[in-house]
Amino acid sequence: MLSLHITNETNRLKAVILGLARNIGDQPSVEDTYDPKSLEHLKAGTYPVEQDMVKEIKAVEEVLKKHHVEVYRPKVIENYNQIFTRDIGFVIEDKFIIANILPDREREIEAIQHIIDLVPQENLIRFPEEAHVEGGDVMPHGDYIFVGTYRGEDYPDFITARTNAKAIKALEELFPHKKIKSFNLRKSNTDAKNNALHLDCCFQPVGKDKAIIHKNGFLEEDEYEWLVNFFGKKNVFEITSDEMYHMNSNIFSISSEVVISEKNFTRLNTWLRQNGITVEEVPYAEISKQEGLLRCSTLPLIRQ
Repeated sequence: MLSLHITNETNRLKAVILGLARNIGDQPSVEDTYDPKSLEHLKAGTYPVEQDMVKEIKAVEEVLKKHHVEVYRPKVIENYNQIFTRDIGFVIEDKFIIANILPDREREIEAIQHIIDLVPQENLIRFPEEAHVEGGDVMPHGDYIFVGTYRGEDYPDFITARTNAKAIKALEELFPHKKIKSFNLRKSNTDAKNNALHLDCCFQPVGKDKAIIHKNGFLEEDEYEWLVNFFGKKNVFEITSDEMYHMNSNIFSISSEVVISEKNFTRLNTWLRQNGITVEEVPYAEISKQEGLLRCSTLPLIRQ
């Protein structure tokens, strides 16, 4: 059995589910895209090809194994995108919450059933169907759980709105001893530069006391300010609109001392190193064309 344990984003990683890019199938049609960035690359003829994405995920797997992380993988489903495992579930403390994701992606959960079966039954949670949640919006941080959401009445109109108020209520009920802090995120179905698909597209804790953040990802300035004050301005790395577009906040921590980051994130990687963090650089620019990066393709199970 798996002894799940996740209390934050940066403690030493022991076990993780890493996504797959094999047998991904044909490019989606314009009508079948789930996010504006995929749509943009489809229209431009620059949508990523399987061969390149397989290489990128392989590079991440090699870094994880180098750092003695146990790497679990989904079972391969023919002609199916299984890269972004973070969307389909998440762990808080010893609980595995199976996400209520877009219905077209339900088979991704079936593909990790052999891993879910290793979790004690009493620690498996599925929220009511109307409580929409994806793991990219959920970040445990000690006494807090940070949650990205969209509170607008037009929530149903946004395919990019993935976590709703009912999921926040469900988290409050499941973890009454935690402080649930939600953030209203900017959404767009058509403009990738004005869309925070998940909280980790505009914010992420890193190191022992630092954070990466993009102000325009937040609809409420006071919620952005709350985060800056929480971490302290000197500990916050502010990314530009262009850096958010390229997913600079979506790196992945192996520990508070080691992160995996995209090799082209020059300014961010320099800042991380200046703050004593080892940066394992990998190529991930092709996968990022689907509006997801390193945090999106990893589902941590155990951190120390």
